[in-house]
Amino acid sequence: MVLHVLAVLVAAMLFGTTGTAQVLGPDGTTPLSVGVMRLIVGGIAIAAITFPLAARRARRSPTPQPRVTPWALALMALTAVALAVYQPLFFLGTARNGVAVGTVVALGSAPVLAGVAEWMLTRRRPTATWIGATALATAGVVMLGFAGGGEAGTDPAGLAGSLGAGASFAVIAVSQRRLLDAGWDPFLVVGAMGAGSGVLALGALPFVDLTWLADPAGIAMTAWLGVATIAVAYTVFTWGLSGLTAATAATLTLGEPLTATLLGVVVLGERLPTVALLGLAVLGAGLALLAWGARTPRDPEPFAVEG
Repeated sequence: MVLHVLAVLVAAMLFGTTGTAQVLGPDGTTPLSVGVMRLIVGGIAIAAITFPLAARRARRSPTPQPRVTPWALALMALTAVALAVYQPLFFLGTARNGVAVGTVVALGSAPVLAGVAEWMLTRRRPTATWIGATALATAGVVMLGFAGGGEAGTDPAGLAGSLGAGASFAVIAVSQRRLLDAGWDPFLVVGAMGAGSGVLALGALPFVDLTWLADPAGIAMTAWLGVATIAVAYTVFTWGLSGLTAATAATLTLGEPLTATLLGVVVLGERLPTVALLGLAVLGAGLALLAWGARTPRDPEPFAVEG
């Protein structure tokens, strides 16, 4: 159980490097062009990593993979679509309402939406520890958002984009949890998601400017974002999810803004106001509480994929 918690936290840390990597990248990039290349490179890398691992585990396992059903294929396709649409929705929110508000709404809503969805599907009420830890962690994210300063707006389209991004991540967590509960190998589950999202991103290539890839810094940034923040991050996230509930895993990924903030200070030389320091402490306390509460094994009778 502890290893599963650590795996999700490692994934959150890798997710948290995205903003810093983009800042250190070349001029001339756009969120859409970076997002498209991130998904394409990440899709190739995740397939290269996970499909051989899944095949090797299948050969060694005495238990065969579950029967392929339309419902299982639909869930795999859903995770690919959710990963593909997450970035444009997230960037829509930050473009319309500012980075602070957009990030707070997207990251803060994901664990709540995942918890509600899991409760509706399983009829298991969230534990008091999860509720308390999620409240603390979300409060910390909100404090970090307020500390970000800048003009905060309430544009409806931007708010919808941020909520859509949060919902997309919740869909990934809950859908993958259902596939894992049905007996699907975690490496096969994440490989299908990554490869599918990469194929979808290929359709956007004719509409983006990729001249910045001529810069070595652009190649380095794309490689890091694709391999580290997609392939490695989602692989360890999905493996960690195999031992946790979707709600717990989604809350643990709030380590992403904590990592991003610390990188901003250490790498980019940013200075944190007092409210940001307090937000980091509150967010860290929430994650620590959740990690402590996750020591108890998850329900051995989870929901499964129908059919």
